[in-house]
Amino acid sequence: MLSPNGAHVYVANQASNTVSVIDPVSNTVTATIPTNTGPSVIAASPDNALVHVTQSGDASLGVIDTATNTVVTNIPVGAGPIGVALTPDGTRAYVANFQDNSVSVVDTAASTVTATVPVGPGPVEVAVTPDGTRAYVASTADGSVRVIDTATNTVTSTTVVGDVPVIVAIIPDGTRAYVSTAGAQFVAVMDTATNTVITTIPVPTPRVVVISPDGAVAYVTNLDSDTVSVIGIAANAVLDTLATGDRPLGVAVTPDSARLYVTNSLANTVSAISLQTIPRAGPITGGTTVIIRGHNLSGATAVHFGSATATILANTPTSVTVSSPPGFGTVPVTVTTAGGTGSFGTFTYRSAPVVIGIAVTSSPFGGEGGAQGPTGGGGTATITGLNLSGATAVHFGPSLATIVSDTDTSLTVNIPAVPGPGPVTVTVVTPGGTSNDLTFIYVDPPTLTSASPNQGPTAGGNQVTIQGTNLATAQSVTFDGVPAYFSVVSDNTIAATAPPHPVAGPVNIAVTTVGGSASSGLYEYVESPG
Repeated sequence: MLSPNGAHVYVANQASNTVSVIDPVSNTVTATIPTNTGPSVIAASPDNALVHVTQSGDASLGVIDTATNTVVTNIPVGAGPIGVALTPDGTRAYVANFQDNSVSVVDTAASTVTATVPVGPGPVEVAVTPDGTRAYVASTADGSVRVIDTATNTVTSTTVVGDVPVIVAIIPDGTRAYVSTAGAQFVAVMDTATNTVITTIPVPTPRVVVISPDGAVAYVTNLDSDTVSVIGIAANAVLDTLATGDRPLGVAVTPDSARLYVTNSLANTVSAISLQTIPRAGPITGGTTVIIRGHNLSGATAVHFGSATATILANTPTSVTVSSPPGFGTVPVTVTTAGGTGSFGTFTYRSAPVVIGIAVTSSPFGGEGGAQGPTGGGGTATITGLNLSGATAVHFGPSLATIVSDTDTSLTVNIPAVPGPGPVTVTVVTPGGTSNDLTFIYVDPPTLTSASPNQGPTAGGNQVTIQGTNLATAQSVTFDGVPAYFSVVSDNTIAATAPPHPVAGPVNIAVTTVGGSASSGLYEYVESPG
């Protein structure tokens, strides 16, 4: 978390029960503050004098004096506190208590809990609107966001947003809330006037989401892909993807929106990322909306991408928003004002991606080399083509795949789950555009209904017709774990030869397909007469 004045970065270290203080100028740790057990989420008072940290291990809210970097008090709250947010005037702190499904309302002057608000199961984070009238709480267990009226401290609205909502962030004008859903793998956008979801933005394994102070973009950490997705608020679409360290979790942006700090939970590091030009790449045809950040930018008269002139769309003292001109390669970006011309990094022009083929490289049930998989997802697939490096998204129909690795000619992705069986289109999105379509077929698990005949000699050799559903992609058939020779007759029928079995008695027939496995006691071995 960044202090409101941008002078310090505060990082909660759960394993060591400390809070690290980072100087954003030198990017060095200047202090380490001991806390109670399990420091989790940090919020600073508007006057920068105090920092509040939830301490999940002993159900308390620690208060740190920023002048001395010491804990001055610990306030008892509900069980398992995680998220904390302060009202704009700093007079109250709202604490989400994960274990007892409540939000504690803390009077920050008196350091006491003045109200406890029951909310949904598993609340993780809370966000207060810029006008301080409402608090939004994400409940992981029931996929909802509850809205608390801060005047009465009662829940006035409940909105289902998606599987495992984690973090809520509200844009500066208070009109929209952005909710990361770890289970559904998208960011849900809520209209705060109606408290309804107006759109969803696919991102891989999202965790923490923050809004830039200028209200232009949202930044979302993607835990499994070691990236941060950059979402344009105006377009409600991913503009860019930033590389981070291992397992990024927390994220904060400086008051001038020019730098991002990301905590890498597995690497035990913090990434400091410059945000001068977002996005940093786009198609050769131009037309990409690019935000250039810095200082003394008001009254910009020209923005150049190399020698080409961009169209200025908006201008403030700390940012210029432009539409990129057509171009090729990597070019310098410059901004000209009455005070002169300054450089703002580079912009790379990318050709549109082209996909040629897709093949499963690992699968929980077999079928490697093909373009089929179980509806529940799992395993990996490799997509081949051209201009694929730097992919920001891979879509399997309605689902978003997690990108494992990429080169210019291939992508390896984790195959996502989908709602039901059948073919879906696979597309790749890069800064250069969206690819053509490939087809991937999802298969439901098989079922077994009968075997005919249902008895046979222990010597084996019996020809058995197995009936069921979703059998067309059968990979193996076993009788009591012993592989059998088989052939697929149709999606409902398999012809198999019963293998020998050492003893008489009932056994399970098991069929494994690309979609899964099914087993049932449909067959019995019988001793030969003698």
